[in-house]
Amino acid sequence: MDYVKAFIVGGILCLIGQLLIDKTKLTPARILVSYVVCGVFLTAIGIYEPLVEFAGAGATVPLTGFGYCLANGVKKAVETDGVLGVFTGGLKSTAGGITAAIISGLLVSLIFKARDKA
Repeated sequence: MDYVKAFIVGGILCLIGQLLIDKTKLTPARILVSYVVCGVFLTAIGIYEPLVEFAGAGATVPLTGFGYCLANGVKKAVETDGVLGVFTGGLKSTAGGITAAIISGLLVSLIFKARDKA
């Protein structure tokens, strides 16, 4: 049942993103940033945590989950380090994901040749 919950919640988040791409003039970059900001905002007001407990990876894997991870990292760092945690907490909590994205991008760029869209 956990897989079904994750699939449904993750699918809904992706469906919303696809509808924004298809039905609005927002660029994909703006939609991606909006998803991260929404994840931070929903975590700050306490809505995203119950969604993560319900859906697991269906809520943590999409970009809203990255915002959730940022917000939780800042919250924990502020509790331990004070005001300095505002600047360091988000980076500490997301460093693994950021590193994986950079290394994956590098490897893909070495394997495939970039070209202009036709």
